[in-house]
Amino acid sequence: NQITKSTLCALLACQAMVESAAAAGQSSSARKSGVPVFVMMPLDTVKTCCGSGLNHRKTMARDLAALKSSGVEGIMVGVWWGVVEGEEPGLYNFEGYMKLVEMARDARLKVQAVMSFHQCGGNVGDTVNIPLPRWVVEEMDKDQDLAYTDQCGRRSYEYVSLGCDDMPVLDGRTPIRCYTDFMRAFRDHFAAFLGDATDRAHAGLGKN
Repeated sequence: NQITKSTLCALLACQAMVESAAAAGQSSSARKSGVPVFVMMPLDTVKTCCGSGLNHRKTMARDLAALKSSGVEGIMVGVWWGVVEGEEPGLYNFEGYMKLVEMARDARLKVQAVMSFHQCGGNVGDTVNIPLPRWVVEEMDKDQDLAYTDQCGRRSYEYVSLGCDDMPVLDGRTPIRCYTDFMRAFRDHFAAFLGDATDRAHAGLGKN
C-alpha cells in the first residue's frame, strides 16, 4: 500500500529513535560479517482474545534458545492493531508483546516489530483470524465507504480505505492519526528496549 507523508514521517521518527539508540550502545569493534537472519514468528504468537499473554509460552523459551544457537540474529513479529487497540480507541494493551520482547532479550535475540494495521486471515484456508479493532469495524458498518469496494460492490474489511486517510471518521480521529498514535504508544511502551532488544520497526497496511 502507499503510505501518506505524515504516516511515513511518524514511522521514520520511530525508526530513527531505534537506530540512534542502537548506535549509542554499539561498541567500536567491527560487527560480525554475514547477513543477519530474522525468523518470522507465528501469526498467533500473542493471544488474540485479549493481547495479554503468549500462546505456547512453555515451549517459547526453548524455541528461542534453539534459534539463537542456530545463529539467527532475531525474530520478526506482527504487532496487530486488532489485538493491541482492539476494544477501545486509545486503550493499548502491549502486555503479550512485552512478554515476548523480554523473552527474546533473555535469549539474546533482537526483535523486529511490524505495526500491522490490517486484518489477519479471514480468507479460505486461513487458520488465524485477527480482524480490525471492534470500534473500527463498527464505524465501517455505519459508513461502508470506509472500506474498499470491488467492481461487483463487495466490501473488504481487511483494512481502512486510503481514501479517508485524512478524514476524522474513526471516533473523531483520522486513520493517519490512529496509526501515528499507535506507533507513539509502541515507542513509549518499549522505550527501554529500543536499539537493544527491539532492533527495527516497520508499518504494514495490508496488500499492495
